[in-house]
Amino acid sequence: MTATAVVTGASSGIGAATARGLAARGYDVVLVARRADRIEALADELAEEGHGARAHVLDVTDRAAVDAFADSLPACDVLVNNAGGAIGTETVATGDPADWRAMYEVNVIGVLNMTQALLPRLTAGGDGTVLVVSSVAGHVVYEGGGGYVAAKHGAHTLAATLRLELCGEPVRVLEVAPGMVRTEEFSLNRLRGDAGAAEAVYAGVPDPLTAEDVADTIVWAVTRPPHVNIDLLVVRPRAQAAQHKVHRVTPE
Repeated sequence: MTATAVVTGASSGIGAATARGLAARGYDVVLVARRADRIEALADELAEEGHGARAHVLDVTDRAAVDAFADSLPACDVLVNNAGGAIGTETVATGDPADWRAMYEVNVIGVLNMTQALLPRLTAGGDGTVLVVSSVAGHVVYEGGGGYVAAKHGAHTLAATLRLELCGEPVRVLEVAPGMVRTEEFSLNRLRGDAGAAEAVYAGVPDPLTAEDVADTIVWAVTRPPHVNIDLLVVRPRAQAAQHKVHRVTPE
């Protein structure tokens, strides 16, 4: 029987690339996101390539909708909790609590909702995998990132706690924490649509990670033998030694 993988935030970036990668490895992929047109187009693309894929429009912060989605699935073998995002770069002193709340809802409560709803199916399959896409921001603080750091730290601690609580159960809990990744939307959304500011984030950085780089890492972690648990994998571009240490090339 073909294994089923649910990927949240599958409408773009890391989520879409992960869905492609898992489909290529033979998984039936369930694409979850709020934007119907994006995930339906991706599901069609994968189907045309001969892969199993279907789209399901879902807001992971809506618990009733998440529960209904889980009830519609006959089985789930892999859950990739990728939906997330950052809003703003304001300091702790000036940040909008609504932005902090929104980041916590999607990065933490969304992961909690999906994991709780699908855990019975993940356990029943005998070899379930829960993977949380966190961030290096969840491990090291930086100025202007307080709300996002707090949310991703929440995702990190959720994964670590779940791993302890499921010890002895047939479910792995994996975490992949990316560093600087250049996608079409992350910085643009964070900087409230300011394309120039979003472009400046990556200015002069030789080869920041791509969505495909991170997806390749996720697929590798998911496809290890069932007894191998990748507790935490941090992946950065070579140019980024830490949040505060990034090599940039000055144009001549």
